[in-house]
Amino acid sequence: MKLFEPGKIGNLTIKNRIAMAPMLNLLPEPVEDGRASKREIDFFAERAKGGTGQIITTVMRPNHKFEDSIGENVVNSRTCIRWLNDLAEACHDYGAKVCIQLGPGISRQQPPFPGARMVAPSPLPNFWDPSYTCRELTIEEIEEMVRDFEYSCNIIAASDIDAIEIHAHQGYLIDLFVTSFFNKRHDKYGGSLENRLRFPMELIAAARKGAGEGFPITYRYGLTQYLEGGRTIEEGLEIAKLVEAAGVDGLHIDCGCYETNNWAQPPTTQPPGLNLYLAEKVKKLVKVPVLTVGKLQYPDLAEEALQKGMCDFISLGRPLLADPEWANKVREGRPEDIVSCLGCHDGCLRRVLSGKTISCAVNPACSREKDLTITPTEKKKKVVVVGGGPGGMEVARIAKLRGHDVTLIEKDSVLGGNLILAAIPEFKLDYKLFLEYLITQTRKVGVTVKLADQATPDKIKEMNPDVVVIATGASLINPDYPGVQDGLKTDRVITAVDALLGKKKLGNTIVIVGGGSAGCEIALWLAKQGKNVTVIARHEAMRDLYWINAKDIREKLDETGTAKILTFTNITEINKDGVAVIDEQGNKNTLTADTVILAVGFKSNTKLIEELSGEMPFEVHAIGDCVEPRRIFDTMKEAFRIGRII
Repeated sequence: MKLFEPGKIGNLTIKNRIAMAPMLNLLPEPVEDGRASKREIDFFAERAKGGTGQIITTVMRPNHKFEDSIGENVVNSRTCIRWLNDLAEACHDYGAKVCIQLGPGISRQQPPFPGARMVAPSPLPNFWDPSYTCRELTIEEIEEMVRDFEYSCNIIAASDIDAIEIHAHQGYLIDLFVTSFFNKRHDKYGGSLENRLRFPMELIAAARKGAGEGFPITYRYGLTQYLEGGRTIEEGLEIAKLVEAAGVDGLHIDCGCYETNNWAQPPTTQPPGLNLYLAEKVKKLVKVPVLTVGKLQYPDLAEEALQKGMCDFISLGRPLLADPEWANKVREGRPEDIVSCLGCHDGCLRRVLSGKTISCAVNPACSREKDLTITPTEKKKKVVVVGGGPGGMEVARIAKLRGHDVTLIEKDSVLGGNLILAAIPEFKLDYKLFLEYLITQTRKVGVTVKLADQATPDKIKEMNPDVVVIATGASLINPDYPGVQDGLKTDRVITAVDALLGKKKLGNTIVIVGGGSAGCEIALWLAKQGKNVTVIARHEAMRDLYWINAKDIREKLDETGTAKILTFTNITEINKDGVAVIDEQGNKNTLTADTVILAVGFKSNTKLIEELSGEMPFEVHAIGDCVEPRRIFDTMKEAFRIGRII
């Protein structure tokens, strides 16, 4: 496979064509010098151990002279050589090269707090809170930043680190300078593209001077920002030519910015390989190697991109959070063992931007690799797991790997639980792959699976277990709006389950009751089939989704032209004409509908928990949605934790 052929960036030879993309992780030591913690080094080393050819770190900064920290490493003194070298050697042990991503500032993307210092090329409102205004940098301050950048690069090169990547992407400080939409300066750093590129060009020269001739330097930026008034593809290609001429050794192509973060941080609903066509345009234009990123975790797609010459290296960000061993599993011909990133953002971005360290919804050990190893049990136990959804399968898998005797009982004829429903829309491919992974691993590790079997308290007691884990999940709520029960009898009103499974015939005009993720994803699924769909949400729609995921669904619903969401709207009745509603201003209306789909949420299946709540001759644990309906992140974390401590 071309994926595992050596590649070169400048004079640096990398053992394969797989790079770890940079991601903010909040793992540095929370001290002024921002050194790498042992946990952070272990985090990167785990991906190196998993076969990744090049580790590109989270963005590091020269200092905090002009801005406050949001949790990045800081390279500001010769003492940094110690921890940088520790990082390099930890990854070199596994044959991986280490590239430090370096950026001079965060700017308007920094979450504000009282007294926060924020700078920009020109006065700009903070992205998160427009009432905060970023201060315009003076020419003297820009020049000082360039000198500091040179010093940091000198330290990095002295640390046995292999390369430096200049972070000019996603609306951070360099990107703001380059983009006319944000840069309103009237001096030599503003106006024409040449002037707007002056700052990064000076940084490239400083990096070259600081790190020394021949030290590999790459430049990461968005070829286009998909932003009205922002960077076009044509301008992005011109930048590629100019930056190459400035002497960089490679270009790392991405897209988007914070305003269009559903492109820069692609969620579930974005298609695989969304940046490949952009990378290919650059590849045809430049001679230096091109790296690209963006949902490339599918081995066949990644290999095809390299074979077709669309890029020279593929970068994986969140897929390596989900599965640090992605590269080794592909190389060994074990794609069925790959843990699929869901693109949900719940364990990564949602946590990091709330001030917590990075994790992953499908890999609870992410960033705690040394603490959360799966170790053999000291005492083999008989474990019964009730429920074959994601939580049940995961806890059964972990317990079996530890050496316990595990039986999983599932009332339906197949494993999967509500994950089966979540994986049905074609844009939920990652959920389908994750479902297949869990089923495969449950069988592969040797869990005894009993399908179409109802687990009663008496039956469980007859099995004489040491431990029982209840993972019975949740069921859809049938709301008590007037007319619901009559509608269910005539099939004009159906549940979301019946809609997804195709058990009931759907009309062409559909009203979906419920504006959570389930209702809006079904709306997108049906709108793509040509249906006219209206979603009724009592509050803001998709409050259970991370904002980037919700934004992408909204945009895709708008693109269909046949779907809309009515927020802050209540139902008064479901009748023969459709659905009677009232909005927050008190306006009443009846929405005509051939079919009404109920998707108002889930209720926990607590019956077995209640039946086993008394004194029992075995341990009882409850996990996942049967405790409280939540996201997969919570279910997998609980399953992993219980599996480890049984």
